[in-house]
Amino acid sequence: MDPIVLAGRILTPAGWIAGSLRCTAQIAAIEPGPAPEDRFIVPGFVDLHVHGGAGADCMAGADAVRRMARFHARHGTTSLLATTVTAPADALHAAMAGIAAAMAEPGDGGARVLGAHLEGPFVSPRALGAQPPFAIPPDLPLLEELAATAPIRVATYAPEIDPEGALLACFRRLGIRAQIGHTTCSYAQARMALANGAAGFTHLYNAMSGLHHRQPGAVGAALAHAESAELILDLQHVDEGAALAALRAIPKLHCITDAVAAAGMPDGDYRLGTHTVTKRGETVRLADGSLAGSVLTMDRAVQNLLSLGLPLAEAARRCSTLPADHLGLPDRGRLVPGAAADLVVLDARGRLEAVLVEGRAVEEVAGDIGPG
Repeated sequence: MDPIVLAGRILTPAGWIAGSLRCTAQIAAIEPGPAPEDRFIVPGFVDLHVHGGAGADCMAGADAVRRMARFHARHGTTSLLATTVTAPADALHAAMAGIAAAMAEPGDGGARVLGAHLEGPFVSPRALGAQPPFAIPPDLPLLEELAATAPIRVATYAPEIDPEGALLACFRRLGIRAQIGHTTCSYAQARMALANGAAGFTHLYNAMSGLHHRQPGAVGAALAHAESAELILDLQHVDEGAALAALRAIPKLHCITDAVAAAGMPDGDYRLGTHTVTKRGETVRLADGSLAGSVLTMDRAVQNLLSLGLPLAEAARRCSTLPADHLGLPDRGRLVPGAAADLVVLDARGRLEAVLVEGRAVEEVAGDIGPG
């Protein structure tokens, strides 16, 4: 691979440096020097919760995973977790096999698939949200079989279905970061789960017991005690005020898309596991009107953070460094020599100019922000 040199204002762990970045598949050097003032180079975005895009659903096999990874790379995502939905065991086995195959043979031009986010089936049947109705009690042999098929990096579960903590202990033994979500748990149950090793919360506020001043619920436990949580910042799932409260309360809050197959597609009907969901404009909904994932992309999430008043460095950190840190990945989500050359080039308005995945340029970058 021929070396690439990019010049601009480079976001490093020490702050902005005007100069040039040299890389092949890895970053070779970052050197101060003359650079355009209106060109910003930031770490590639890391999406830890994405179901699909460009008409492709992660449950549909390796080709679908590769297709959605190519779509999200065009919007600045350089690595991601392919995310399942609640489904019968045979469908979960097939999905994990597809994710493993896409990891082994990723194809060209896509974000790197780092593993799976298992969203269900170990969730509350009373807090499914848009999850299909296949929630089950803890099944440790099933979890172990799925983890043996493809690396599960994150799993969403409901603490109230695991009162003895056996499922949480199994997640920890397998090296899986357990997140509280799709839950009706009490504040005390969520706090106990955090004390016993739960790593955070899945799409904070959505599909979980809400905050009331006498019944704080899962949301109250997150705002009071969590170090980490996901947020779908499309400003449809979460209002501006709720987003600002979470940003103030949770130090390592990071953005995810929760994007589904409808992302980047025309209005119409699409699949989400066994559900049919309908895209209309900026939302995707079930037949009853409930939100069903999103059409968000990470470049739009950055723009929405900027609209809330965050500086670009902080917005980029919440879409790249913090999710990489959540997985314990020192070579992703930061621009330092030796790290993967995953990076995004933005103009003065925060619009994409270029995306590199491990030093290779992504074609047809979506310069205008938006879901398509």
